[in-house]
Amino acid sequence: MTATKPAAAPEPGPTSEPAAATKPAAATAPDVPRSALADTVLDRLTTVYPAAGNPFRAQEMVAYMKGAAPFLGVRTPERRALSRTVLEGLPRPAEADCTAVALRCFALPEREYHYFAVDYLRRHVKRCSSGFLPVARHLVTTDSWWDTVDHLAAHVVGGLVAADPALAARMDEWIEDEDLWVARTAILHQLRFKESTDADRLFAYCLRRAADTDFFLRKAIGWSLREYGKTAPAEVRAFVAAHGGALSPLSVREALKHLGEPGTMGT
Repeated sequence: MTATKPAAAPEPGPTSEPAAATKPAAATAPDVPRSALADTVLDRLTTVYPAAGNPFRAQEMVAYMKGAAPFLGVRTPERRALSRTVLEGLPRPAEADCTAVALRCFALPEREYHYFAVDYLRRHVKRCSSGFLPVARHLVTTDSWWDTVDHLAAHVVGGLVAADPALAARMDEWIEDEDLWVARTAILHQLRFKESTDADRLFAYCLRRAADTDFFLRKAIGWSLREYGKTAPAEVRAFVAAHGGALSPLSVREALKHLGEPGTMGT
């Protein structure tokens, strides 16, 4: 039976991901604030999700995600319908509620709870201040794999930086991080910025990690360039033409996927 993709990510996952790299020691988790709303959400969530689980499907999902986490076995369309049931009639959260929901969901082992938290943050990121960034970093570094990290990078961390450009300085720190998923998040955080992309920073990040041999960093470089190429194709072609020797073949191939070779018309 073909494995079912459990959650959509901004970028489809690689078809043959390498084994997860050895991760640096995790930082101390942020404190979980008290939240009556989070109590209600978690009570509902941990009732309706397990009831819909399927052990056989869960095994398929674990295999598809290279053993990144255990699963309940709830497919994405059903999970999203159940999430609407969980949230029915509840008020919009404050930042403390978002923090509590996210941290408590990520403290649970099954991946569907992590997906719920990421979806919840995507929906409510505008209710979070710059002070939420350490929480986002904790989520990025918890049971890290592309299925959660890429959503957090493009929609949560990116949303925080878009709302407070001063946080770009923190991304300058993240690009240097020894945790590849934190560095990947820095590369991808402008993925949805389009005309607002800080091209100099994007290109500098790509060059900063160009020598890394890690698949996920190389893929992120190519993906970020490809996405910016939809807005500024000439700039991306010029960057690749000037620095293609420093970039990995994977990064170059991904960057030019829809642009053609430098100096040619994209197809």
